[in-house]
Amino acid sequence: MAHLDILDSIHIAAVLDDTVDQLAVLGHIMPTSFEGRPEANEIVGEEIGKIVESQKNLENQYEELIAKRAGLKSSRKDSGRLKSNEEDIGNVVGGIRHAAQSFGKTLKQSPLTTDNVVKLQEDRNFLQDILSRTLEEIKQTCSFEALVEAVNAEKSKKAEIQQTILKEEEGRKEIKNLQKQIQNIKIEREDEIQQRNQMIAHLKDQLQEMKAKTNMEGKYIQKDAEVAVYQTQKKCSLIEKQLREEIELLNEKINEEERVNQEIEQYLKTHQTELEEKVEFWMEKYDKDVEAKTHELDVLKASKANDLARLQELTKLYAEYEQVVVEDRIEKEKARRKEEQELEELKACVQLQSWWRGVMVRRQLGPYSKKKKKKGKKGKKGSGKKKGKKKK
Repeated sequence: MAHLDILDSIHIAAVLDDTVDQLAVLGHIMPTSFEGRPEANEIVGEEIGKIVESQKNLENQYEELIAKRAGLKSSRKDSGRLKSNEEDIGNVVGGIRHAAQSFGKTLKQSPLTTDNVVKLQEDRNFLQDILSRTLEEIKQTCSFEALVEAVNAEKSKKAEIQQTILKEEEGRKEIKNLQKQIQNIKIEREDEIQQRNQMIAHLKDQLQEMKAKTNMEGKYIQKDAEVAVYQTQKKCSLIEKQLREEIELLNEKINEEERVNQEIEQYLKTHQTELEEKVEFWMEKYDKDVEAKTHELDVLKASKANDLARLQELTKLYAEYEQVVVEDRIEKEKARRKEEQELEELKACVQLQSWWRGVMVRRQLGPYSKKKKKKGKKGKKGSGKKKGKKKK
C-alpha cells in the first residue's frame, strides 16, 4: 500500500479538488450534441487540418529521407548510416499509413454526433468519480489505492475487449479463408467436371473417327492385297519372259564361244612349231651371250685389280706428300711466330728505353744532370765539328 507525505497529500488533494470541480463545470456546460451549431464546422475543420498538416510533414520527411538514401547509395561508403536511413524510412512509412487510417476514420465518423458526445460525458463522469474517490482516500489515509485499482480494472477490461476483438478478427479471417477455400474447391470441381465432359466428347469423337478409319483401312487393305497379287503375277510373268530371253542369249554365246575356241586351238597349233624354233634360236643366242659377257667380266675384274693396286700406291704417296706439307706448314708457322715474338720484344725494348730516358730526363739522372750540362756547353763546338765530319 503506497503512502504519501502530508505535504504531498495536501498538494495533490488541491490539484485533484480543482480538477473535479472543472470536470463538474464541464459536465454542466457541455451540450448534448454539436450538430447544427455554428462552431461545429470550425471544430471539424481544425481537426482535419491538423491531420492533413501532420501527413504533409510526414510526406516531406519521407522525400528528404529518399533523397538522402540515393546519395548514400551513390557514395557506398557508410553502410551504418544507410541502414539507419532505411529504418527511418520504414518508421515514416508506418506513420503515413497510420495517419491515412486516422484520416479515413475521421472522414467516416464525425466527432460532433450525439453518440460521441455521450461517450465523452460517460468518460468525464467516470474520471470525475475516480478522482473524487481518490481525493477522499488521500484526505483520509494519504494513499491512492482507489486510483490504482481503477486503472488496473480499466486495463484488464481493455485487455479483455482487445482479446475479444482479436478473436473476432481471427474468426472473421478464418471464415473468409474457409469461404475462399470453398469457392476455390467449387471452381476446381466445376473445371474438373467441364474437363471430363470435354474429355468424354473428345473420346466419342475419337471413337467415331476410329470406326470410320477402321472401315476405310479394311477396304484399303483388301484393295491393296488384290493389287499386290496382280502386281506379283505380272512381275513373275515379266521375270519369266526375261529369263527365257537370257537363256536364249546364253545358248547363242555358248555356241559362239565353242566356235571361237576351236579357231583358237587351230591357231595355236599352227604357231606352236614356229615358237619352238624361236625358242631354240634364243637358247643358242643366250649361251653365246653368256660366254661373251663372262669373258668381258673376267677382263673387267683384272682391270679392277690393277686399278686397286694403283690406287693404293697413289694413296700411300699422297699420305707422304701430305705429311711433308703439314711439317712444312708447322715449321713456317713456328718461324712466323718467332719473328712476331722478336718484333714484339724489340718494340717492348724500344718503349722501355724511351720510358727510361724520359724518367732520366725528368729526374735529371745520369748524363742529363745539371753539372754535366755546364761542361757540355764548352764542348759543343768541338762535338759539332765532329758530327759534321761524320755526316760528310
